[in-house]
Amino acid sequence: MISSVSVFCIKVSVKKYLTIIDKKILATFKLWHYLWIQLIINKLNYNTMNKGTVKFFNDTKGFGFITEEGVEKDHFVHISGLIDEIREGDEVEFELKEGNKGLNAVNVRVL
Repeated sequence: MISSVSVFCIKVSVKKYLTIIDKKILATFKLWHYLWIQLIINKLNYNTMNKGTVKFFNDTKGFGFITEEGVEKDHFVHISGLIDEIREGDEVEFELKEGNKGLNAVNVRVL
């Protein structure tokens, strides 16, 4: 015959075991969710090449702006973000990277 104390101990043990399993499942789910979000962010940030036109570039000062179709604000470009030499009116492709004052055009190359 099983006493009520034994039944209570079994229930507590099972409940603790299930709680441990639930916590591990939840932790695994959170990890996978975090990794999935990071993958999406990386795809959006690093694998998207934008196209635009050089609106202005000052060789002496080493900076300028690129206009992207469908985007109101021009993108700042510094000479350190250039792959090719650019001039006003050039069609270019570039990536966007967060800078001190917003998005900057980097890896800029002439099409």
